[in-house]
Amino acid sequence: MLVGLGNPGLKYQWTRHNFGFLVIDKLISAYPLKEETQNGLVWWGKINIAHQEVIVAKPLTFMNLSGEAVRWLSFGFKIPPCQVLIIHDDLDLDWGRIKLVKEGGPGGHKGVISIQTLLGTKRIPRLKIGIGRPFSESTIDYVLSEFSPKEKEDLGIILNQAQSAIETILKEGLNKAMSIFNVKNSLLKDN
Repeated sequence: MLVGLGNPGLKYQWTRHNFGFLVIDKLISAYPLKEETQNGLVWWGKINIAHQEVIVAKPLTFMNLSGEAVRWLSFGFKIPPCQVLIIHDDLDLDWGRIKLVKEGGPGGHKGVISIQTLLGTKRIPRLKIGIGRPFSESTIDYVLSEFSPKEKEDLGIILNQAQSAIETILKEGLNKAMSIFNVKNSLLKDN
């Protein structure tokens, strides 16, 4: 199961905190939805990647309550946390860099804190997408502000890279994907 973190609504669509939603949108543009539905907690659908049926989801709870949606999905579909890939932005990675982890602390990310708290484990794989740290504005304002024009130019490259990482996980496993993508992997000109 692939869960992209973000905040629902047009107001947040193009903000740095919504990278997880953007990756899910990229996947469903590449792999047609077989079915989709939503409730008050989460939107979810099914796609086929690498001959596997995969659940893709976007919590509708807002970022800080993402754990409620992920717990509902995990219990409802009987998918253990170790088979859920959480996709989210990361302030501690340079802009555009992606990093895969099998487990670990939340790094201050409130959506990840919520998920780990409600699932009772830190053993949840994640795909982290770097947004870098702000120079002058507060962290909250930075993650909830829209991408800069330069960042918008980079989105296609970053989203393609995230899609490739997910495809590699599904075809060859998380360890192989980590060995490929956990290098200084930004394809962006300034990194």
